[in-house]
Amino acid sequence: MTDKEDPGKKGKGKSKVVCGYPLSIFFIVVNEFCERFSYYGMRAVLVLYFKYFLRWDEDLATSIYHTFVALCYLTPILGAIVADSWLGKFKTIIYLSIVYAIGQVAMAVSAIHDITDSDRDGTPNNMTFHVVMSMVGLFLIALGTGGIKPCVAAFGGDQFSENQEKQRRTFFSVFYLCINGGSLLSTIITPILRAQNCGIHTQQKCYSLAFGVPAALMVVALVVFIIGSGMYYKAKPQGNIMLDVCKCIGFAIKNRYKHRSKNYPKRQHWMDWAEEKYDKLLIAQIKMVLKVLFLYIPLPMFWTLFDQKGSRWTLQATTMDGNFGSLVIQPDQMQTINPIFILTLVPIMDSLIYPLIGKCGLNFTPLKRMTVGMFLAAVAFVCAALVQIEIDKTLPTFPSNSQSQLKLLNMGTNPVTVKLPGNNQLSLPAAQASGEYFTFETQEVSISIGSPEISKPISLTKGVRQTLLIPSNISDEWLLIDDLTSKPEEGNNAIRFINGMNTSVDIAAPAVDFGLIEPLYYSNYSKIKNGKTTFTIRKGFESCEYSRDFGFGSSYTFFIPSTLVLGPNCQQSITASEDIQPNSVHMALQIPQYFFITAGEVMFSVTGLEFSYSQAPSNMKAVLQAGWLLTVAIGNFIVLIVAELAKIPKRWAEYILFASLLIAVCVIFSIMAYFYTYIDPAEIEAQFKKDNEDDEDNKSKLRKLEVEMVKKDSLKNQDEDDEGKMSKM
Repeated sequence: MTDKEDPGKKGKGKSKVVCGYPLSIFFIVVNEFCERFSYYGMRAVLVLYFKYFLRWDEDLATSIYHTFVALCYLTPILGAIVADSWLGKFKTIIYLSIVYAIGQVAMAVSAIHDITDSDRDGTPNNMTFHVVMSMVGLFLIALGTGGIKPCVAAFGGDQFSENQEKQRRTFFSVFYLCINGGSLLSTIITPILRAQNCGIHTQQKCYSLAFGVPAALMVVALVVFIIGSGMYYKAKPQGNIMLDVCKCIGFAIKNRYKHRSKNYPKRQHWMDWAEEKYDKLLIAQIKMVLKVLFLYIPLPMFWTLFDQKGSRWTLQATTMDGNFGSLVIQPDQMQTINPIFILTLVPIMDSLIYPLIGKCGLNFTPLKRMTVGMFLAAVAFVCAALVQIEIDKTLPTFPSNSQSQLKLLNMGTNPVTVKLPGNNQLSLPAAQASGEYFTFETQEVSISIGSPEISKPISLTKGVRQTLLIPSNISDEWLLIDDLTSKPEEGNNAIRFINGMNTSVDIAAPAVDFGLIEPLYYSNYSKIKNGKTTFTIRKGFESCEYSRDFGFGSSYTFFIPSTLVLGPNCQQSITASEDIQPNSVHMALQIPQYFFITAGEVMFSVTGLEFSYSQAPSNMKAVLQAGWLLTVAIGNFIVLIVAELAKIPKRWAEYILFASLLIAVCVIFSIMAYFYTYIDPAEIEAQFKKDNEDDEDNKSKLRKLEVEMVKKDSLKNQDEDDEGKMSKM
């Protein structure tokens, strides 16, 4: 069969039929699964890549993330126009998938760096290349994924003939499952890949692998789709209704503006000014579409909240405890809760909740469902704010720009007494650190230690935490070292060792080498993952092992006393000072906010698409789909505007702001919904067609009457001529 064959004929395309389905759709289904895995897998780790690899602050990372998501929902309009007006669906999918794959490869390349040009933690020193490559990659991905979005599902539907309606419905159900299945698996797998350490000599997380696997899956998606090329039915471009709609609206506006100052009779609707050029049925259909699009005006606010799952909520999870017993959840893996809840809630809502509400006698219309969905999303952000308040309670109090903080560590074998300005006398046990930091408003502090007392002035640094190392002989030099002034990133633990021995020691752990620590000196901080870690301490040919369990986001200073004897008692001899306590708020507390946002999505998004489909004319469903996607894009732009302009210092306050804005919009939408009148586009179209047919009948009758009148006039004239001739005779 060629492209010119009737699309309704049985045996569409060259595809064989397997179990009643065209074999070609299996290639399309596999393509969609791989493409969705590629997109959601890359997106799951994207905001962490911005913050921890490119070293952007949270506001910039959030802004760029939502700009990318917005572009992904703007480009479907371009893809639909190209497919319907120029290339057709098949070629559009092929060409844009190539662009898509190149973008994914560019993202993977952007996360590769030379360890010789990196900091100790593996962060590249020169970011220009990585930023440029990632931005190019994201632009190509947005163009590709958005461009093929309106084409793939419709192309799959094209493969069925008219007598395969049941199979077509099953295909769309499987297609939807592939989207959620790819999303679920990718948000589980790619965070695991990201959490790996790339290379032996660097502790940088493996973003190149986390982006590389989605890139490989996109290449697989493209190859699978091309393999099925000979089996597809490829409908030729039929013209794009969106362009026709835009032209008609443009003509109506232009014509109305042209006659604004003339005494033309008023028209019932401003679209009626297009009647001079366009068919009345098309104008009526556009009126129906505009009526629904007007209802779309408040909708972007829902997406403003919803898409922060992948940005703000993921960053929130980095400050929480992901230990679920034998299972450790990465911050970006919490996004998997959304597709799990979707697959659970959709059938529950359809088969239980909605019928139960109907039996209670309540008219739970689609617009009422959408209103409730918006309210649930606001509740989700209130939950997120409450979780953030609990997190803030556990965060350490770091010094302000005008303050200094000091901790003391007794490196000697005997306890000492310490007098600090403005504080009670402190007794410090041997080989122990003070349990807290002392805050000072001045830089110069006089400290008295021991008996007899030895007083020394200490010059502290503003805005910095420091530890004072008190030697065994307090008359020796006192060493002041800098501590961390922020929580360790990505849930890692920051660890350092202080050597109180008179000989050098070498300390190493799996994937971490602290190196050789000189006598009475200290190591730099190194990142340690959560869980049990064993440190090997070597002095010459002697060694011992020291083990400890770590949580998430803590900082410890381990002190090796001068009395240490390498051997089995090593574990008891080394003392630990907790500089920053581990994350204590559990990630499980995010589950309620994910539940409410997903319940809101099911009631808002699924119902909204159903409502739009039911209220759209048969030939303009794509127009409303484009309008729906546009609300998603605008919602993401609102996020970046708030993130860049509001600059709210407290994250919980920002969550409350978003929730309040959505509640306000929810009230406005409920009022608009109250005055909306549901219509049956098919009935209106049928009435227009009937009226047109009646008009045609009337015109036909009028033409017949005119012909008969002409004939009568002709006969009358002929008779008059004959009478004239007779009279002359």
